[in-house]
Amino acid sequence: MDPEAFRVQARTSWERAAAGWEARGELIRRCALPVSAALVELARPHPGQRILEVAAGLGDTGLLAAERVRPGGEVLITDGAEAMVEAARRRVAESGADDVEVRPMEAEWLDLPVASVDAIVSRWGYMLLADPEAALREARRVLRPGGRIALAAWAPLEQNPWIGVLQGELLARGLAPQPEPGAPGMFALAPPGRVEGLLTDAGFEEIEVADVDFAWEAESLDAWWEHQLAVSVSLGQALAGLSPAEHHRLRDALDAGYAKYVAPGGTVRLPARARLAAASA
Repeated sequence: MDPEAFRVQARTSWERAAAGWEARGELIRRCALPVSAALVELARPHPGQRILEVAAGLGDTGLLAAERVRPGGEVLITDGAEAMVEAARRRVAESGADDVEVRPMEAEWLDLPVASVDAIVSRWGYMLLADPEAALREARRVLRPGGRIALAAWAPLEQNPWIGVLQGELLARGLAPQPEPGAPGMFALAPPGRVEGLLTDAGFEEIEVADVDFAWEAESLDAWWEHQLAVSVSLGQALAGLSPAEHHRLRDALDAGYAKYVAPGGTVRLPARARLAAASA
């Protein structure tokens, strides 16, 4: 993998995906709340502290942390994609929070002084980076002594049928490349000991890892499909060359794979498992 080429491609994809994430923001916030809430607890924020959210997307976790650092504290929400930063700024403005700043910033090169924040949170960010070890070393650099980092990745694919069903069908049809071991991606930090090793190498101590179960919900399988298309640029690209008949066959296979998660009334509840890790600087 060419790291710089990967960074350019990833940034371009997130710029394109930002509009879909913003449009689906309420669903994402609601369903992923157990993960964000657990991250905030692991970060142990208290009034007066300065919290940094890395690879923040719409800033859901940072806004949640802001409630815990008042009065006197502040939160800095950062992301590498300008379009996502603008979406997060609109989200913060809607919330009315005047103690939350949103700024473009790459996780691998934090534009902050040494020992300038009390805690860092990141929901599903570090797993997608070209060099997560460098990013965690940067996190360690900007944390004050005793400061906390709390990050979320994904537990293994087989424990996440919400995406496992889709990925399995795409791979079977040659519509997605087989993930390369060790490459950035949703499950890059899922192997046993991987996240602990990265945190240790970056200089963190008192490492703890735990899984959090939650569920993605939708009104129907059609609604879930539209959601996936809205938030994933790569999915749209994978389907671009399909004929109508091939598209229908894919949807039939996906609907069959998701059938066990559909309630009698048609609503969908898809199991998900996030892997959370926390440590002290």
